[in-house]
Amino acid sequence: MASRAVGGAGGAGVKGARRPEVRLPPLVAYEGGGLEPDGDYDGLGFTEADLAGQDGSGARFMDCALTGCALDDTRLRHARLLDSVLSGVRGVGTDLSEATLRDVEVVDARMGGVQLHGAVLERVVIRGGKIDYLNLRSARLRDVVFEGCVLAEPDFGGARLERVEFVDCALRRADLTGVTLRDVDLRGAAELDITRGVERLAGAVISTAQLLDLAPVLAGQLGIRVEG
Repeated sequence: MASRAVGGAGGAGVKGARRPEVRLPPLVAYEGGGLEPDGDYDGLGFTEADLAGQDGSGARFMDCALTGCALDDTRLRHARLLDSVLSGVRGVGTDLSEATLRDVEVVDARMGGVQLHGAVLERVVIRGGKIDYLNLRSARLRDVVFEGCVLAEPDFGGARLERVEFVDCALRRADLTGVTLRDVDLRGAAELDITRGVERLAGAVISTAQLLDLAPVLAGQLGIRVEG
């Protein structure tokens, strides 16, 4: 296995991700009352709102800003987040399974055990912060950028990634079992640690240094004994 020759943001052999261009209108302050299943939230500013344990399954968030909100065990299954910004959100066990995130920026999130399995992410930037145990199993990611963040033990099992970039991002103990990659740029990753699925890297581009770091894992996967 060898790294491919590339150049530019996406490179000659890999297409770069299209980033979201979120321009929020003047927002109306969210006045509480709790999230509702299948609720419709348009042009709202959620600031330091405690949404822990609430159920917004199937809800639609359009042109919204969630700033410093608590999302512990918040249920947002099948929710749609469109043209929105999540800044400084925090929480454990947030359920966004089978949700849709389109034209979304996530900035400085501090989260753990986020459930995004079966979700669709399109034109999404996740910048800064740390997310532990991110579950992206069977998710579809297109035009997604992970920038300056830490992903600890993310699970991409069975996911499809197209035009996805990792920029100054620490990827620790990642599971790529059964993943499908197309135009995925890993060269900018500050750390690249893959525990499972290293054989699924076809469709990605890595640097020569990263290839050398992954060599022991690749050798083990291929059953090659390295001695001396």
